[in-house]
Amino acid sequence: MSRFWKNVLWAITTLLFIAFLFSLFATPAKAPTTLSLSQLVDKINAGQVSQIGVNGNAVSITMKDGSQAVAEKEPESGLSETLKNMNVSSTALAAVNFEVQNQSGWSYWMNLLLPTLLPLIALLVLFWYMFRSARAGANQAFNFGRSNLRLSTFKDRVTFKDVAGLKEAKEELIEVVDFLKNPKKFLDLGARIPRGILLMGPPGTGKTLVARAVAGESNVPFFYISASEFVEMFVGVGASRTRDAFMTAKRAAPSILFIDEIDAVGRQRGAGMGGGNDEREQTLNQILVEMDGFDRDTRVIVLAATNRPDILDPALMRPGRFDRRVVLDLPDLADREAILKIHAQGKVLDPGIDFRKVAARTPGFSGADLANLMNEAALIAAREDKKAITQDNLFNAADKVLLGPERKSRVISPKEKEMTAYHEAGHALVAVALKDADPVQKVSIISRGFAGGYTMKLPAEDRHLKTRAQFLADLAMMMGGYASEKLIFGDVSTGASNDLKQASGLARQLVMKYGMSDLGPVTFGKSEDMVFLGREIGMDRDYSEKVAAEIDAQVRKLLMRAYETAEKALRGHGTALKKIASTLMEKETLEQEDFYAILKPFKIKPI
Repeated sequence: MSRFWKNVLWAITTLLFIAFLFSLFATPAKAPTTLSLSQLVDKINAGQVSQIGVNGNAVSITMKDGSQAVAEKEPESGLSETLKNMNVSSTALAAVNFEVQNQSGWSYWMNLLLPTLLPLIALLVLFWYMFRSARAGANQAFNFGRSNLRLSTFKDRVTFKDVAGLKEAKEELIEVVDFLKNPKKFLDLGARIPRGILLMGPPGTGKTLVARAVAGESNVPFFYISASEFVEMFVGVGASRTRDAFMTAKRAAPSILFIDEIDAVGRQRGAGMGGGNDEREQTLNQILVEMDGFDRDTRVIVLAATNRPDILDPALMRPGRFDRRVVLDLPDLADREAILKIHAQGKVLDPGIDFRKVAARTPGFSGADLANLMNEAALIAAREDKKAITQDNLFNAADKVLLGPERKSRVISPKEKEMTAYHEAGHALVAVALKDADPVQKVSIISRGFAGGYTMKLPAEDRHLKTRAQFLADLAMMMGGYASEKLIFGDVSTGASNDLKQASGLARQLVMKYGMSDLGPVTFGKSEDMVFLGREIGMDRDYSEKVAAEIDAQVRKLLMRAYETAEKALRGHGTALKKIASTLMEKETLEQEDFYAILKPFKIKPI
């Protein structure tokens, strides 16, 4: 109420201030002259009056010179009769234009009431607005328990044709589509369709898109909400919103209820060191109860998405709830090509574009990354004032998404440029000299992001397993820049620091995680995954100090072996190293075809 009275006081002050401004700047009208009847008679006889208006007892007079005057007649007699009795000549009286004004007319009442009504109307409008805002706030307070479900419209319809790749995932979900279209065939056989389907996969792999495609194929209402919207600062709101969401979906059955990022409320209960969250756990309990409450013939399918299935509560994953799990993995080479073609629709493309080559340079890209790549390519083409997107635009966009934008404005000295060229040439030459290394796709000394230069090497085809020999080749390739600097300049720079960091990490993984060292087929250390934080925060050391020293020795042995391999490859092909470095200093960037064209005369045989 104190806020209400403050608003009232503010409104009154504002109105008074406006009235003061009007009175300050308004030009006061000149007050009319007041005449007696005898003075009026004299002026009429003198021919100075052009018009007389009578409004009740009030007389308004207009002179021939344009000035105004007022007078007042006798209450119970006409003005003409009074003037004749006061010896006004008939000729002078006939020259005056008389006008009788209606005293009870609309303009009379408006002139009388408008100055009083306007401030009152303004105050009433202000009070109405304030009361309406207060009522809306009260209604919002009572609507806390309602879910913020959103319904996908027909114009947003997506089908499986709009989803490239994910063949296995779509096959799993076609059964759900069939159930929503024709449930009788399942129910007659006593079959029960899964009530909950959990879509699992890394970010950007299309979990939400697949869920919308299921609804589009089924042609049923698609309700979607984020799990974080269930939980509020008020206790019990999450459970209430959960009930409302499931009730809404049941009323619209057959329908699909999609809960995005379900790990926001579905994390394992009672885990972690930070205590519990009663509101989140109550919301999770309500979701479990609602999914148990589905009848066998209830035509509501609950789809949920998460990229952290490992931290979900076991009760959420048991049969009868989310008992079907669909994995959406990162796309392979063929899928990446198909995804690029889908996102290329509506864009102006050069006829010579080969999406296969772009897909080969983007391993590990998700569908969202590829969509971003196509958009970046269009932006690059627009900045270059091109009429169509070219192959080079796509390659540059892939590099930008992977490494960051080019920093061509970064000024470096000729000495630093030469050192960077030999550093990257060392990486690239070692990769060519080792048979287990991946082929080089691109070498550049143009700075991108935090890298002063980069050598891009990618496998010829998607790989799911990696051998020890391939790991050792990667280590040697990482040490190639360091070895090249030391061989050519007799010194090393800070440019190799990131290479050494990555090589040390990979060598330690070979020893501790993959069992690929002389210590034998054994792993060391156990990761502790803290559920309440959702990530690995510690390592349980299950080995002695003596073994720790042996692990360090094995890591150093692998790194020194990699360095010796890189140095051997560079010493054996010094002329090729200088040729690559000099070409890089001239052109700054070498694509795969140009790079291997430089090495062709040297006939390097991989070892």
